[in-house]
Amino acid sequence: MIKKFSNSGNNQRSEATAQQESPFSDSEGDLNPSVLGETYYRGPVMMRGPMIPKDNTTGNLLAPGDSTDWLHMDPWRVLRIQAEFVDGFGALAEIGPAVSIFGSARTKHDDPTYKAAETMGAEVAKQGLAVITGGGPGVMEAANKGASTAGGTSIGLGIELPHEQGLNEWINLGMSFRYFFVRKTMFVKYSSGVIICPGGFGTLDEMFELLTLVQTHKVTTIPVVLFDTEYWKGLFEWVTTTLKDRGMISDLDPDLVVMTDDPHEAVRVATSAARA
Repeated sequence: MIKKFSNSGNNQRSEATAQQESPFSDSEGDLNPSVLGETYYRGPVMMRGPMIPKDNTTGNLLAPGDSTDWLHMDPWRVLRIQAEFVDGFGALAEIGPAVSIFGSARTKHDDPTYKAAETMGAEVAKQGLAVITGGGPGVMEAANKGASTAGGTSIGLGIELPHEQGLNEWINLGMSFRYFFVRKTMFVKYSSGVIICPGGFGTLDEMFELLTLVQTHKVTTIPVVLFDTEYWKGLFEWVTTTLKDRGMISDLDPDLVVMTDDPHEAVRVATSAARA
């Protein structure tokens, strides 16, 4: 028989009170005596003395309430974030090796980069790999179109934006996200290689986050191809001179990317890890 402990002298708690205060007690009382007073457990949280709440979890759950402020509070946002991760992992876990193709949503259909992205999407699909894009128009649409018309898996991971038009028509597996960081996790987790076409801030953000993850060994080395050398040349001249000369990056960091003007060469490099 386990002995009952009391912190209040001759005043003993009722059995019901003891059971409410700690899940680690038997019918005879609290197993966790303290000089600080009574002990109360709410899930994994232990409270004593003045920290013990006057309410209880089940009562709070069942209590009626008219306020909907909880819908806009951080704990509820955490659940939405968790749900996005679960949905994303569930949707993409079985796609197999894939290549992500990034680039501007503003690229027009008659732009040479659009044609090149369409070719790259088709070539990746012909090698049996899925193509992942941001799901929008421009370069993303072109890569999805190429993959889809080649009979491959054409994936679009969209983002909820005020002026976003939704997922393009060439996607056969798509998902829209509320949070950029969840979306970018999906790109990195399921890509064996990356091709980055000309683009703006969003494309640069995706490129530099990926290079940071590779540089800091948060992910294994992944082939990163920059398509259109003229577009990227100025930026990487600055990287290989100003950044490197002032010691902001190592001598090896510029070698994390390969630049090319050949769509077929871009695909060869981007798929090299999946074919190894």
